Amino acid sequence: MPPTDPAAACDQVRLLLLEGEGLTVEFKERYSPRIDEDLVAFANAKGGSLLLGVREDGSIVGEHLSNDLKAKINSLSRNCKPAIAVELLQVDKVVAIVVPEGGEKPYSCRSGYYRRLDATTQKMSHDELRIMFAENEPLPFEERTVRDFSFDGISVSRIRAFTKEAGIRIGSIAVPDFLRSLRVADETRVKNAGILFFAKDVYGHLHQAQATLLAFKGTERLHIYDRRDVRGDLLTQFNEAVAFLRKHLNVRSVIKGVNREDIYEIPLEVLREAVVNALMHRDYSIAGTQVSVEVYDDRVEIVNPGGLPKGLSVRDLGTVSIRRNELIADLFFRLHKVERIGMGIRRMKEAMMAAGLREPVFEPDGFFRAIFHRSPEFAMKGGTPGSDENGPRPGAGTAQKTAQKTAQKIVALIRLNPRSTRRELAMELGISDSGVKYHIKRLQANGLLRRVGSDKGGHWEVAS
Repeated sequence: MPPTDPAAACDQVRLLLLEGEGLTVEFKERYSPRIDEDLVAFANAKGGSLLLGVREDGSIVGEHLSNDLKAKINSLSRNCKPAIAVELLQVDKVVAIVVPEGGEKPYSCRSGYYRRLDATTQKMSHDELRIMFAENEPLPFEERTVRDFSFDGISVSRIRAFTKEAGIRIGSIAVPDFLRSLRVADETRVKNAGILFFAKDVYGHLHQAQATLLAFKGTERLHIYDRRDVRGDLLTQFNEAVAFLRKHLNVRSVIKGVNREDIYEIPLEVLREAVVNALMHRDYSIAGTQVSVEVYDDRVEIVNPGGLPKGLSVRDLGTVSIRRNELIADLFFRLHKVERIGMGIRRMKEAMMAAGLREPVFEPDGFFRAIFHRSPEFAMKGGTPGSDENGPRPGAGTAQKTAQKTAQKIVALIRLNPRSTRRELAMELGISDSGVKYHIKRLQANGLLRRVGSDKGGHWEVAS
């Protein structure tokens, strides 16, 4: 909660404006009765500050905390169920509504139950409500701390690396104030989430905070030919894991205009998403474990301890977004490593299919294992992985050729039946609806396909 001293409160709000919206910060240009949705969303998450008189881009338009506005806000907070005690502050031209984390979750307002997901307030479905509070642990691991850890254990260079990557300019803000603004510290202690990102010696305080990167000869977990153990902060673990994958995957290059573009055998954005998911969602309370990135001749496996949160099933993946570590997820969001909508699983599947590869496999038993199959004609052939010095290797264009053939088949089927639906095309081709949707969008963008009429009553036209 921001300090109530006027000067300190001003500094805190200025820092929140610099950092932008996130898990615990929301900007509103004007007061609206619908801010009760944000109040309950903060109470259902980690608490937060709602800043009135601020546009979405952080520019200030101003709001005045009149007696009438105080009465309206207090009335909204009292009518939440259970009631929420908020603190109201006038800081320069901005009205700050400070919402504590609720002790009687879940909270609701007149229009339902809401939660924070990164920088957005979202209405909760029945399944999300059930799942989110199935593990209502009084103090999650990321909120705990290490005995005797103090602010002196924080690395200023890691804060600088974080703010540079996040595009935040904080000037000469004191370390404790910066950490408190992100809700990874309170007045006296640094939470484990803060230690995982900013400690000088992360591994020395949390031994399980490491990632093991392995490359194997063959398809079994027997002969290791490259290994790295990364024991730094979570941003370092992410960057090292992605660099390791770049090193061990085959890549070809194409020239587009004056630019060279590297195309990896497995789309790199898919693997980045899987790595950040593993770091975000792992159960850090399980000692003696680590995130693993394993490269085999036929596949890549990315594994994190903890399986699925209680109440979440495999069939919910890609449709329900529940985050075991909300603070850690918020920090990755600020680093632009994760999207707000929380649909990473679905995007991974679509990208793999668009590249002509098999859908990824997800195994949640105890450890959450994401498996990405490499192209049998492309993987580990024709030279050193990651090198294109000798030109394209056998199978280098397999993914692109497969995608091109799929698009050609779609065009042929539509020529036969211009009223074909996505589902009919998917059944005919043996791929998913989303895969068909992807190819149709590409065909429309290239002017090869046009929709005439409505989605239900219209038909397709193929460019001659």
